[in-house]
Amino acid sequence: MGKAANRSKTKWGATRYRQVKISADPEIAAAFKLVCEAAGVSTAGELSRFMPEYCAVAKKRKPAAPGDGLSTRRKRRGAVAAITRNLEQVRDAETRSHEKVPENLRWPSDCEAIEESLVKMEEAIEALEAIYQYHEG
Repeated sequence: MGKAANRSKTKWGATRYRQVKISADPEIAAAFKLVCEAAGVSTAGELSRFMPEYCAVAKKRKPAAPGDGLSTRRKRRGAVAAITRNLEQVRDAETRSHEKVPENLRWPSDCEAIEESLVKMEEAIEALEAIYQYHEG
């Protein structure tokens, strides 16, 4: 194919197609490329094949409103529960870390600070659990 034919083909493609760039996990992208090569199909062709179906699904979805992640009471309760679980994990990790330090290497000021932070975390957990239980009832 000559230069003129390539230009015509490029011009024809530009008027009928739009380039879409995607970002994917590198391992998934590499696997997708290998599968396409093994099947003898182009990655762009395979992605284009699924676009109409995806667009139909996307059109049916309501656009997400700002702050929509916490739009329902159930979602807010879930968020409070997740914060509580995370704080409990931090407290437990801090407790385990503190217990691993031998008694003879513990500085009194460090121990006081750690114990105070553990007390404050416990108070915060109790407060969050109270909020969560209040919303449950």
